[in-house]
Amino acid sequence: MYSDHFGFSDPPFALTPNPAFLFLSSRHQEAFAHLLYGIDTHAGFIELSGEVGTGKTTVIRTFLNQLDSDTHRTALIFNPTVSPLGLLQEITREFGLSCESEKSELLETLNRFLLDENRAGRTVVLVIDEAQNLSPEVLEQIRLISNLETERDKLIQIVLVGQPELRTLLARQELRQLDQRITVRFHLEPMGPDDTRNYIRHRIRIAAGGREPVIFSAGAVKKIFGFSGGLPRLINAACDRALLLAYTTEASEVSPAMAATAIADVATETRSPSLSRRFAVAATLVLVAALGAGTFALTRKGGESLPTASPPPTEPAASGEHPLKRTAALAGLAAVPEKDNLTAAVNAILRSWQAPPVASTPAPTDLRTLARERGLTVTELSGTIADLARLDTPALLHITLPQGGKRLVALTSLDKGRISIEPPIAGRSTLTGDELSTLWSGRASVIWKNFHGIPSRMKPGGRSKGIGQLQELLKGAGYYAGGISGTYDTVTQEAIRSFQTAEGLDADGRAGEKTLLLLYRRAGGFFPPGLTQGKTVVRTEAGDRSGGNVAQTRSNGEQSR
Repeated sequence: MYSDHFGFSDPPFALTPNPAFLFLSSRHQEAFAHLLYGIDTHAGFIELSGEVGTGKTTVIRTFLNQLDSDTHRTALIFNPTVSPLGLLQEITREFGLSCESEKSELLETLNRFLLDENRAGRTVVLVIDEAQNLSPEVLEQIRLISNLETERDKLIQIVLVGQPELRTLLARQELRQLDQRITVRFHLEPMGPDDTRNYIRHRIRIAAGGREPVIFSAGAVKKIFGFSGGLPRLINAACDRALLLAYTTEASEVSPAMAATAIADVATETRSPSLSRRFAVAATLVLVAALGAGTFALTRKGGESLPTASPPPTEPAASGEHPLKRTAALAGLAAVPEKDNLTAAVNAILRSWQAPPVASTPAPTDLRTLARERGLTVTELSGTIADLARLDTPALLHITLPQGGKRLVALTSLDKGRISIEPPIAGRSTLTGDELSTLWSGRASVIWKNFHGIPSRMKPGGRSKGIGQLQELLKGAGYYAGGISGTYDTVTQEAIRSFQTAEGLDADGRAGEKTLLLLYRRAGGFFPPGLTQGKTVVRTEAGDRSGGNVAQTRSNGEQSR
């Protein structure tokens, strides 16, 4: 009813899944990273659990779509309430094998298939959704399948996905052998307040072709989060009703009163014994509040360079804090062993991405490897703090010691002229721009996530899934109005140039790493960790050593174009 009024191509908060509205919250991204880590390291067994409606299936579908079909063979089982023989038949059928045999023959067929794929260098991934419904007998069969291995490696990677009851099931005494084999586990929690706000904005922008014809006030989002607890299904239901109220009153903003009324309406329909007590109590409180209020008013190889960053103001040291001298700072850095420094700095960046930490201290040359294992990318840059603020991404700053050797400092946030760093330097975890300028010469490593794995090298006229995903990002950012053809045509190249021009990048029409990094931020749906979050950033009195341009010097060990 309200879609035409607001100019939506599709209802933004429909309850039926729509891949076009895919949103990966910080928690979904963390789950994604655990899955990728488990598969890349051939963990053997991975467990993903979460309450109903948290988006487990969304994570799994996105994860499987990201696996390269040239290097992976995948199967997804939806209805595991079968016998051990039935499960074997479903697995072989999903892998395109003959499934009309006895159990022993099916196991032999599956074993031959796994060995062939292993010899071809491909990883076989089996995902079983709704695994909390599996019987102990079927789970034992799954354990036996996992025994298919070579002397060095597991032949099949098995992902068990289910509701919290799955964890209870696996804890049973008779399943302890299987439970002990699960080395990667992740429990998917509902979205937090920030992700809920971004989720709502993302779906509106996708439905409106990059525009935001209607917004939800901060108070409205707060009420919706309180009611839904961060569950996407309940968020959708409440937002759908709220938009209907905004439509009937011709409002361009959903007010807290509208949200409260919408929640009361939805709560009447959804209140049932199956709802968790937390959500039922929250809905009741919101309803009471609404009634009390009365009526309502119805890359790899990047090549492009960053623009000159506007120099933001610097601040003096905090009151009572003496300025950090260069000699004291360098002495403080040198006092920490290089390996300990590396571990602390790298883990600070990984923590901002909610990625698994580094257990053992890496060597400097291992930075790209450990990032790749966690689904992240490393891009090396040269510039100033103001330039890094333009990218708005946590980074590792390289500091050279006078006596030789180097240390890394994680730049984690910029707030009102203060630079937050990890690990601390001489006991200081925040510095001014001038203090940092005496230590840092401008080299940095930006660790970021290429969520779709879009390649930075594309041939004109070429076709690929990655190009289609690039076109979707450009469309989400409001720079591409064509169809998702998956072809790197002149229209797509012009859209990239327009985006690059708007962002101040070199308009070469190629989706280099800095273009992709900024494009993920502008398109919506991907909300990576930032530095400023709308706050004032810092500069130094020395100004921009590189003329405001951050030149990419190396990315994942490759020379830039």
